[in-house]
Amino acid sequence: MRETPTSLSVEAVLAHLEQMTVPLSDSEPVALVQALDRVLAEDVISPLNVPPHDNSAMDGYAFNGQSLPQAQTLQVVGTALAGQAWTGSVLPGQCVKIMTGAIMPPGLDTVVAQEMTRVQGDQLHIPAGTLQRGDNCRLCGEDIQAGNIALKSGTRLGPAACGLLASLGLPEVRVTRRLKVAYFSTGDEILSLGQAPREGAVYDSNRYTVHGMLTRLGCSVLDMGVVRDDPALLEAAFRQAAAQADVIITSGGVSVGEADFTKAMMKQLGDVAFWRIDMRPGRPMAVGRIHQGDRSAVLFGLPGNPVAVMVTFMAFVRPALERMMGMQRPALPLLKARSQEVLRKKPGRTEYQRGVVTRDTQGQLQVITTGLQGSGVLSSMVQANGLIVLHHDQGTAQIGDWVDVMMFDGHL
Repeated sequence: MRETPTSLSVEAVLAHLEQMTVPLSDSEPVALVQALDRVLAEDVISPLNVPPHDNSAMDGYAFNGQSLPQAQTLQVVGTALAGQAWTGSVLPGQCVKIMTGAIMPPGLDTVVAQEMTRVQGDQLHIPAGTLQRGDNCRLCGEDIQAGNIALKSGTRLGPAACGLLASLGLPEVRVTRRLKVAYFSTGDEILSLGQAPREGAVYDSNRYTVHGMLTRLGCSVLDMGVVRDDPALLEAAFRQAAAQADVIITSGGVSVGEADFTKAMMKQLGDVAFWRIDMRPGRPMAVGRIHQGDRSAVLFGLPGNPVAVMVTFMAFVRPALERMMGMQRPALPLLKARSQEVLRKKPGRTEYQRGVVTRDTQGQLQVITTGLQGSGVLSSMVQANGLIVLHHDQGTAQIGDWVDVMMFDGHL
């Protein structure tokens, strides 16, 4: 991969990464209780109908609704409980008291909520126009039919999906193995926690933000700490990472004109391009592969500034890793919000400004920046709940203009 001499748009980078990354082929079975946030490796075919029988959607009275919407006066001849079939018979003009989830007795197709009726002795009175035939009855297989695909390969298993699999009686499921990601920070000026402060040095925050984002994504993380600007140490770190991981992420050492050893070592050990991206923050980035024996790992060399690390991770690395994990889902849509301040920008690059989204008195979304937008203002990412996305060809946004917002949605 040769070095790109000119800067690239955000869209061009995304298109390149889509071509460069491919899903993992390895999979493993896991117990359903351990499947949260894993990615399905194959379609799940339903072994049964959900629900398995016609049943009542509420507590009330079941009857044949062929005479609706006229008023009804019916004789109550029994009670159907959940968990067991009612074995009596129901004649015309009769009904059965029924509990939520109970099997509908044969010939009955409608349920009226008990609070919508009047009962005198064993006589049930239903006012005219109260409901229509078939109301409040859940039909066999109306959610999922036996033999159909219940969940598609590539689905990330959230709480709802795990509940759906449980409703099928499946104790385990086959998922893509966890993506292995090695991460380290570079630079002589970076301190690890526990080291004494010194002039010109800063504590390493990037390791903890990247580790947190990778963990929330469900990756297996190899934390390799801080690697100093020493050729031997950098070579050892890259070789170890490539031997053990599918992906390597670094921060620092990728800016144009930097006179450190990181860029040289990336080129020496792999096929790496150094990009200048038309964006702010996060202009410099390295992408490619690092080779070790018969293995290679995808490399993402991120900028060193804390905000730039998080923005480039959200914009580029996260969707690439999701693709490698086999995840098949549309990108989260950008929300529209009215800007509450002037957002100055020149066309020709994409800008990501930290913002706080709220609702105004009419219920419409509005957004304001967190203040200073420097790529080292880490506190702004804590205060924000999303990124205001000012697109490549977009100019200054005025107060009241609609702007796009990428919500964090648990990313950070």
